[in-house]
Amino acid sequence: MNKQVSMEHYDFKKYCYPDRWNSYYYQIQEILHTNPESVLEVGAGDETVKNYVVRAIGSDYKTLDIADDLKPDIKGSILAIPLDDKSFDTACAFEVLEHIPWDDVPKALSELARIAKGRVLISVPHFGPPIRFSLKLPFLPDIFFLWKIPFPKKHVWNSQHYWELGKRNYRVEAFRRLLRVHFKIDKEFIPWNNTYHHFFVLSK
Repeated sequence: MNKQVSMEHYDFKKYCYPDRWNSYYYQIQEILHTNPESVLEVGAGDETVKNYVVRAIGSDYKTLDIADDLKPDIKGSILAIPLDDKSFDTACAFEVLEHIPWDDVPKALSELARIAKGRVLISVPHFGPPIRFSLKLPFLPDIFFLWKIPFPKKHVWNSQHYWELGKRNYRVEAFRRLLRVHFKIDKEFIPWNNTYHHFFVLSK
């Protein structure tokens, strides 16, 4: 695998738009829900999630990436993670799998399953226009409804993403089938304020 972006890609003004901060919230929330003593995050990014989780619960939190300039804790590829089996309580790959060809995704999932003791957290892009509805009544919880409109656009390589859910030949159910080879899908959701990211909470 080759590095796709430079360190400058993660500049705050370019990278940390409001939708991404919303995604960070759910990444952190789902990690904390697993109450891990150790976490491996594949894709070092800007380490916002790592820094928060370490401050919050003091986990042994390591990042893995192929890019030297991101200064990951462990250099390596998701297709051949240089770690022993069950090395970390929780493994995460947030917005990572789309950076490898679809045919390589099963291998990446098997590696995540191999090095995780229990839980694996994943998010991937989900293309398509959303329908969103919310209702607030006095003294009652907010009611939210979100649905992605099928839009079978052909995916075009953009120098980073090999594929995106919702596009032609990349159906959500096809991705679920790949996940179920190694995991039970405990929960999946699309954040209300960032409908481009689709989260999967998995257990072995």
